[in-house]
Amino acid sequence: MASDKKLNSLTDEELIKVFQDENTIEAYEILVKRFKDPLMNFVYRFLGDRDVTTDIVQDTMIKFYLNKDSYQSIAKFSTWIYTIAGNLAKNELKRRKRRVVLSISNDDPDDITLQIEDKNFIAPDRAADNSIKSEMVQRALLKVKPIYRELVILRDIDGFTYEEISGMTNLSLGTVKSRINRGRAHLQKLLKNIY
Repeated sequence: MASDKKLNSLTDEELIKVFQDENTIEAYEILVKRFKDPLMNFVYRFLGDRDVTTDIVQDTMIKFYLNKDSYQSIAKFSTWIYTIAGNLAKNELKRRKRRVVLSISNDDPDDITLQIEDKNFIAPDRAADNSIKSEMVQRALLKVKPIYRELVILRDIDGFTYEEISGMTNLSLGTVKSRINRGRAHLQKLLKNIY
């Protein structure tokens, strides 16, 4: 069994291989630590619900643990785990469409955008302005159709390549590019007055 220090220096693909071959729980824990925050951001941007996001990311990690042997080294590990999270998020959207919910207001004062802490100081007035803009972007993003939203998030927020997104979604490269362009165009229309 490898030491934690040695495991931390391995790539994601090397870690999943160690987890598959040796059932080393430390390799699993390192991968969870690496992917928890990025997956939280991805799923939150897609669904806009913090509590459901937490559940989906936990379910993603459970599925990863239980189905570790279904990962094949022909794809990047990040592609595989984002596919799991994306499928769970899409299933949640389908469940929501079937549910009838009455609501007077969607404004939850405790609902905040998940972001990784920025170590640089930002003046309070700029921080408030950035927070307002971030909230407006999130609300606009939730108005973009899910088939476009997911791809825009994967490309523009999470930084995946068109090819990686194509692999995650089982869509052709042309379809991926087309849907991203449509999603961006819709988002730009929604945001034209804030920037």
